[in-house]
Amino acid sequence: MAKKVVIDPGHGGEDPGASANGIVEKDYTLLISEYMANRLSELGVENALTRDSDVTLDSNTRPKTAQNLFGTGSDVILVSNHINAGGGDGAEIIYALRNSDTLSSKIASEFIKSGQNVRKYYQRRLPSNSSKDYYYMLRETPNNESIIVEYGFLDSTGDDVNQIKNNWEELAEAVVRALADYIGVAYVPPEGAEGNYYVVKSGDTLYGIAKKYGVSVDELKVQNNLTNNTLTIGMTLVIPEVESVDTPDENIYVVKSGDTLYSIANKYGMTVNELKNLNNLTSDVLSIGQQLTVKNESASTLDTYTVKSGDTLYSIANKYGMSVSDLKSLNNLTSNILSIGQVLKVSNSDNNGSSSPSNTYVVKLGDTLYSIARKYGISVDELKSANGKSSNLLTIGEELIIPTVTGTTRTYTVKSGDSLWKIATTYGVSVNALKSANGLSSDLLSIGQILVIP
Repeated sequence: MAKKVVIDPGHGGEDPGASANGIVEKDYTLLISEYMANRLSELGVENALTRDSDVTLDSNTRPKTAQNLFGTGSDVILVSNHINAGGGDGAEIIYALRNSDTLSSKIASEFIKSGQNVRKYYQRRLPSNSSKDYYYMLRETPNNESIIVEYGFLDSTGDDVNQIKNNWEELAEAVVRALADYIGVAYVPPEGAEGNYYVVKSGDTLYGIAKKYGVSVDELKVQNNLTNNTLTIGMTLVIPEVESVDTPDENIYVVKSGDTLYSIANKYGMTVNELKNLNNLTSDVLSIGQQLTVKNESASTLDTYTVKSGDTLYSIANKYGMSVSDLKSLNNLTSNILSIGQVLKVSNSDNNGSSSPSNTYVVKLGDTLYSIARKYGISVDELKSANGKSSNLLTIGEELIIPTVTGTTRTYTVKSGDSLWKIATTYGVSVNALKSANGLSSDLLSIGQILVIP
């Protein structure tokens, strides 16, 4: 039996819910719920709203309204949407005592993919009768699979206020993705967002998908909170955004029939290993039409460094303004082990041997490499390289070196789907700082617009 979804916009009418920072709970729950209803309809999922306008539903009327829509069967999923208050930060999902945590855990996972941290998903019991749910919307909708989704805190001192105001559609879409996966319907991204999502097909691998979109497998796994390489058909992956870099045409070679890595490397005066390292290739297989970078601009200004006692790859790379991965690639190194007297090729920088400034960060509960990298406006690979990490595992209390971005002014070219909040979050700056640096008086952006990153 196909599952149906009842969507309940929390509060309404004479009951505004919580309010702070220009956010009124009843207004945003209605926006989120109407968006979800439209998207589920597009995916062919039968759904209905408990309210579609600013009306009052009391604690007696609301659950009855919900169960009058599709009945009291277990084939009905009830999603009650709310915005939290109390000064915390992050999303929460509460599921009924009669149900499992499967749907809630899927929603939590999709929230993380969308950039929202999750405090917890849990059950709560009524103190006066521990066999009953604490929340009436779960307690008074027997047999339905009922959950309450708290999208964030409207009085948060963290990033929840911006998330709710500027990213509520993506948070709603995260719940839609989880519902589609849980119900078993084919997920199709919203119009105009096809470049941000990928639906896994038969034969797909993480490596193949990462290569298709020009990202690393690690970036893909971190973005999607994956702990292994297993994929399931129909799974929706969020594709990490890659800032476009304008590369001169002479640095790009398009593979033709009959080409080999050796013939291309020989043509441009490179070794096969240099060509593979420059393009992050792990095999010698090429495909017609594949684009290869064939000229490394930094290769014309190389120097050497002789390893001394106490040296590490990070200390040497930091000394010359390089990443550890670049230093390893330049020297065809497959491990982090160095020997005294070893001669390494290094980039000949103008820093006269001075170290690049860096910060440290102590890992807390709930942290991921992606969330920390995003906080400081760096990539996951840069963070891993700076700390000599080969995996995405973190331990609470672990101290990470945060490489500091130095040099010329950073710029970003606006792409479809971008918002000031998304760009500011990516680079670890505030929206106000981003607007001030670019003399913006509104939040409107245009595709192709170049922003200065403060």
